[in-house]
Amino acid sequence: MITAPSPAPPTPSARRRWTVLAVCCLSMFLVGLDTTIVNVGLPAIGRGLDIDTRGLEWTVDAYTLVLASLLISSGALADRFGRRRVFQCGLAVFGTASLLCALAPSAGVLVTARALQGVGASMLSPVALAIVVNAMPDPRERARAIGVWASVFGLSMAAGPVTGGALLAWLDWRALFWINAPVIAGALLLSAVFVPESRAERTRRPDLPGQVLLTVVLAAVVGVLIEGPHVGWTSPAAVTGYAVAVTAAAGFVRVESRRPEPLMDLRLFRRPVFTGAVLGAVAVFVALNMTLLLNTLYLQHTRQWTPLAAGLATLPLAAGATVFAPWSGRLVARTGPRLPLLLAGGLVTAGGLCMAGLTSHTSVFLLLTAYALIGAGFGFANAPITNTAVNGLPPARAGVAGAITSTARQLGAAVGIALAGGLVSGIDAAGLAHASRPGWATVAGCGAALFVIAHLSHPKPVAAAAPSPVGGA
Repeated sequence: MITAPSPAPPTPSARRRWTVLAVCCLSMFLVGLDTTIVNVGLPAIGRGLDIDTRGLEWTVDAYTLVLASLLISSGALADRFGRRRVFQCGLAVFGTASLLCALAPSAGVLVTARALQGVGASMLSPVALAIVVNAMPDPRERARAIGVWASVFGLSMAAGPVTGGALLAWLDWRALFWINAPVIAGALLLSAVFVPESRAERTRRPDLPGQVLLTVVLAAVVGVLIEGPHVGWTSPAAVTGYAVAVTAAAGFVRVESRRPEPLMDLRLFRRPVFTGAVLGAVAVFVALNMTLLLNTLYLQHTRQWTPLAAGLATLPLAAGATVFAPWSGRLVARTGPRLPLLLAGGLVTAGGLCMAGLTSHTSVFLLLTAYALIGAGFGFANAPITNTAVNGLPPARAGVAGAITSTARQLGAAVGIALAGGLVSGIDAAGLAHASRPGWATVAGCGAALFVIAHLSHPKPVAAAAPSPVGGA
């Protein structure tokens, strides 16, 4: 007897699909906000808990480092146990860690709580995008959704300093973490009502050795960048760090190349387009995070601006990221990733060059112009990088590609903070502007790298490839 095939699950209505996007964007806003909101409060945190520049770097990078390490594994857990379930678990962990940050009595507790925040955030970023992709099967609609997603993420990261500055004007640095409570409560309620449960048709086995080795590699690289200026680049501690990073990286490649279901499919790096997108993701986030940290230290220490004024100075950056990210998504859907990547490269390069000759008396107009250019470049970059990474890949591999790109973004954030902190650590207020010039040259170099990525990218519109990414934007 021939049985009729089971009917396909009904496609959600357009209103419900965009409601799901809005709920998931709320969580993405939270992840991005906590990546940067702490930056403007670093001087206040340092005074409150008696932390030096090196400790402040760890306060920021403990979050981004753990987030980068666990993104892929969290996505795999969501595929296996249910995306909404893991998403809500991530919200709960993130909320608990935020409370611990707000109550932290010492630097050690704060850094540990920030790492726990990274654990929760890792369950939000890739899982939320997987939920969105599952709800939007049409590739053109998905491209527009990714543009909105990138806009929200760009807004959250760029709005962090503004929000932090406002909180510090009326409250103290602990309010930077208390603010998460209402956002988490709203996201938990809305996800229970509107977000459907979904799982991958085929789940991957956990790769514990790969996860451990990846974490060691990232921690060793970022640790050396943060501690190197203090202990000496040729000191026994630094040399040990180099050895650990190289050994763990070699072990990771060996383990991943031999596993049938690796944490990270290294064969993807044989494609120049994919490798370029990953490097582009690192470059964009190095540039953004160097900009935010150098900005807050320069304005508050050298120019003696208040945290609120320093945060408001980044409004042009936030505006550029917000306005141009949706436009970038539409350009990717219509013409492919090359044009928005070229625009992103030109804008970020110009913004970095504006600051290359920074002094203690650089005009405010030039500062704001540089921030606007970098923000616009950031807005143009995110959607084409995501689509370049997954374009032309089979759906089964596109999810891993998206997750690797998300990991690259967070690695770039951690490296950007470490590099910027290393340049200005121990420098007095009078010399900070001159000491930060190599950092602004690095920002310009990151923009120039996007020109190379643009020429590697496939010019074909998104609709022809119809990828199904499940990694973070």
